Amino acid sequence: MLFQTFLSQEERRGFGGSYFIEMQYCNLPRETGIERIVSVDALVHWKNDSLYIYGDDESAFVSLYGEIFAGGTYSNLACGAVDTCGINYYSPEKTKRILKRVKAEKSLGDPVLISWLERSRAYNGFYILGL
Repeated sequence: MLFQTFLSQEERRGFGGSYFIEMQYCNLPRETGIERIVSVDALVHWKNDSLYIYGDDESAFVSLYGEIFAGGTYSNLACGAVDTCGINYYSPEKTKRILKRVKAEKSLGDPVLISWLERSRAYNGFYILGL
C-alpha cells in the first residue's frame, strides 16, 4: 500500500521511523499569506491525521502521482514538480483539482488518498513535506 495512516506516532516510528514523505493538512487560516504558509516555522511534523508515504516508495509515488501533484508552492514561492525533499503547499483550489483528477483516473483512485483529500476541504489546503 502506497499511502499509510497511523493511529499514533509510536505506530509510525515502529513502521519506519522518520523515513516518510508526509501529506499534512494546512491548519492556518485561509487569509494567511503564502509566505507564512510555506515558512518552515509554520510547520509541525508528524501529525496523527497526516497521510504518509514510506521513503522506499518515493519513486513509485512520483511515477504514479508526480504529474497530478505538480504545481505545489515551495518555500521559495516557486512552483513546479513535487519536491520530495522539501515543502510543497496546495491551496484549496489546487486541492479540488487534484481530487477531481485522482477520482477520474480510476487506476490511481486509491481510496485512502481519496478519503484523505476529501477531508482536506475543511482545511486551508495541504502540504507534501519531503523526506
